[in-house]
Amino acid sequence: MDDHAVTTTCRRSGTAVVRGAELDRLVAAVTVPRAAEPATGPVDALLTVVGEAGAGKTTMVEAVVARFTADGGRILRADSSQSETHLAFSGLHQLLRPVRGRIDALPPRQRRALHVAFGLAERSEAPGPMLIGTAVLTMLSDLAAERPLLVVVDDAQWADRASLDALSFVARRLADEPVTLLIATRDPALRGLADQEPTLTLEPLDRGAAERLLDFQPRVPTGLTRASILDQAEGNPLALVELARAADGHDCTSRTVYSPLPVTERLGRVYADRLAALPAETRRAVVCLATVDNEDPPSTVLSWLPDVGDPVWAPAEEAGLVRRSGGRLRCDHPLSRLAIYHMAPAEERRAAHLGLAGLFGDQDPDRHAWHLAAATSGLNAAVSARLEGSANRARHRTGYAAAAHMLERAADLHPDRGESTRLLVAAASAAVLTGRLDSVERLAARIRAGTDDPAAAALAALQVGRLMTLTSSHNAAFGQLTRPAAALVDTDPAAALEALAAAAVVRFYSGDTAQLHEIERLLPLVSAPSGHRLGEREALLAGWTAVVAHPDATDARFALRLPTMVAVAVAREEPQALILLAAAAWLLDETELAARAYDAAFASWTSQGPLPDGLGGVAALAYLEQGRWARAQAACAELSAVASLVGLDHAVACAAATEALLFALRGDVAGARARAQHALSLVDPQESRSVLALAHRALGTTATVEGDHEAAHRHYRVLFDELGNPTHYHLSYPALPELAAAAARAGRREEATRIVNGVERSLADAGALAPRRAALVRLSRAALAPGEEAEHHFMAALEAPALARRPFERAQALLAYGEWLRRRRRISDARPPLADAETVFRRLGAQPWVARSQSELRAAGARSGITKPDGFAGLTPQQQQIVRLAALGLTNREVAEKLYLSPRTVSSHLYRAFPKLGVTVRSQLRHVVDAMAADRDAGRDIGAGGGT
Repeated sequence: MDDHAVTTTCRRSGTAVVRGAELDRLVAAVTVPRAAEPATGPVDALLTVVGEAGAGKTTMVEAVVARFTADGGRILRADSSQSETHLAFSGLHQLLRPVRGRIDALPPRQRRALHVAFGLAERSEAPGPMLIGTAVLTMLSDLAAERPLLVVVDDAQWADRASLDALSFVARRLADEPVTLLIATRDPALRGLADQEPTLTLEPLDRGAAERLLDFQPRVPTGLTRASILDQAEGNPLALVELARAADGHDCTSRTVYSPLPVTERLGRVYADRLAALPAETRRAVVCLATVDNEDPPSTVLSWLPDVGDPVWAPAEEAGLVRRSGGRLRCDHPLSRLAIYHMAPAEERRAAHLGLAGLFGDQDPDRHAWHLAAATSGLNAAVSARLEGSANRARHRTGYAAAAHMLERAADLHPDRGESTRLLVAAASAAVLTGRLDSVERLAARIRAGTDDPAAAALAALQVGRLMTLTSSHNAAFGQLTRPAAALVDTDPAAALEALAAAAVVRFYSGDTAQLHEIERLLPLVSAPSGHRLGEREALLAGWTAVVAHPDATDARFALRLPTMVAVAVAREEPQALILLAAAAWLLDETELAARAYDAAFASWTSQGPLPDGLGGVAALAYLEQGRWARAQAACAELSAVASLVGLDHAVACAAATEALLFALRGDVAGARARAQHALSLVDPQESRSVLALAHRALGTTATVEGDHEAAHRHYRVLFDELGNPTHYHLSYPALPELAAAAARAGRREEATRIVNGVERSLADAGALAPRRAALVRLSRAALAPGEEAEHHFMAALEAPALARRPFERAQALLAYGEWLRRRRRISDARPPLADAETVFRRLGAQPWVARSQSELRAAGARSGITKPDGFAGLTPQQQQIVRLAALGLTNREVAEKLYLSPRTVSSHLYRAFPKLGVTVRSQLRHVVDAMAADRDAGRDIGAGGGT
């Protein structure tokens, strides 16, 4: 065995021995049968190994792979490299390449999505990231049905963003699968994958372990050399091995070994010294190998590089720079590859890139363009154009991070300053879709520094503001949006309106009155610029901005036109317009119209992009008010999934706060409290009064369920000040009757009465919102009124059409009225409202209110309308959705695609649901669903099952 082979063997076996405890822990985590593990969620399927370069991550991974393979498992592996970071879906393609034939067995939409993602098919519309994730999930699930599957991503810090997003989606949905995802990375905060507590963190070796690793080397260093290596290596296994090798090579007195550098840089110098010592022909071959992308097709590369058996490689192998095994060539370690590439003479790197560019030519235009750009040292419009074409293809495949990087490089190469600015603006637009605010801000700064065009600078600020809207930095976001809105009035009115519409979304989230005043100042300027007639889209945005910013003051003509506008958008299949109109309808208390518009939008919107809509959480609130709680739950889950994927905390908080309210209404007090607290932990309450209002309403409802009326009052009081002014101009009001009821039970009637009086005084200025708000005031008066005065308020509220359109609110009113009647011994009058309330609560699955209404009915001498436990209500929201879809005759694979799950997960949920529903075969589900009548709009729910 030659020296290099001995060194490699010793390094790997030695590292495995000195890290034996960590290796045993990792192997145990991977090889424990999934069926024996507790079903604690998708975290069980994700294992992460975190450590600095040279810490031994790859050695650990290879040991785990060897054990898993020996136990009969299947391995899918991607070894990421820095050169593939900006090639969209390159990591995912590498993972699935050994089983690419299985793509054809996927359902049609999923198959098309992967083909587009991998550049194998053209499509007029980019596939949604959740559909791509579902396709990968289905494929892995199908493979795991044959034997357990281990999916490995090594050096994940270099994996492309699109692949990481898809794997992050998959990782959250593997709980029911015999699939383990093993991630090795240097980055402990790798978004979406390593952002949880790592399974294993490889700390530097202690002195004793480092000594033992040196003893494994072919020539064991001693004396002062050994002491120097131990000091310089700082516990890094690779540094110990390579510095020992360097010392044995008689360069132990050189600056390389003893220079005061960080460990990784010192190792880079070691590799660079070895590269410089190679024969020229070998050095050129090694530089070419280091330039090759891991994903470059092997046959193409092998036709270009010297043959694996060529003697030219021997000096590089002896120097520990190259490894030859199984007929394949590779650099010995990622650090050696980087050092070779960066320390090589510039002309040799450019020659290597130029050679690769010529290789790929028309067969792979993206790799051709990328290598051509790397070979270009000056300005070149033609190469810039090729990169822009690659960026457009990446964007078409939802590779937004790759597109942004290519556009930025294209801007660097373009000789025309105006074109360079245009490309940077396009890069910022693509970067917005990655959810990376730091990237967008950096690009915007480059645009401002490189152009005298105020419109370009304003558009860059608009991109920053768009993304900030979905974070918790609302004060900063508002300024980022209103400044370009003012700057673009004369030059680009359409963009100015887009900016102001986004600023209105910030106003909704923040609830800031000062922001309202600024919007009201700018809107007339932006919506009526001199010499410009508003187009249809611009007119919609102008009206929409006014509604979102101040629904109480909405022009009555806009409200009257809403149904017609929705009908036109439905006929034209314009989902983006429908989303806007749905939000406006909900803000104007037209809940049924809002839900219909959302249904139509989601039914026709096959790809919604990687970011949640600006007011994405409103869909869940509209469905909640309409009484379609399962659909509301799905909307929360989908919003949270999309927002989590790109790290947008505020959107996650909106979903969590709404979900907390749903949990509380169903009686899951622990879940409600956890979700509400999670939502509040993600935001600054002073900058996000929307999340504050929803979370405290959920916490107040939770306290009410527990019978703690003092705590309930404390949470509801957060929603109003002493004079009845709302904390949030729209989300506070629905909690007013609950505040009044809690205050009455906690002995705080006087304080609550002052708040209700203040709200009542505001009715004169409430515009289209006055009818519902008046009904809420009436219910609040009923809870606080002495003696017989309450009945008048109950009757007025129950007669209000606005209350009738919200089943839970009306059922609450019926229950409160029935309780009031029974306590006055008007037993026969009390029974009908109590029975009606119980029917609605039972249909909704509002278990605490079901129990309360049944208790009141028994006290009134009546039997409840239910004679046995409601099995359907005992299912989780996701199980209810699955059962409804299965009842329509959809297969597990079809259900899985609609709900972004794996077929195995669907099967598992049905298996658990059958005993609860008292059925034994799938054909009985339809009868159960029809009999339960759990949701009168179930068919419409199902049709909208794939949207956010």
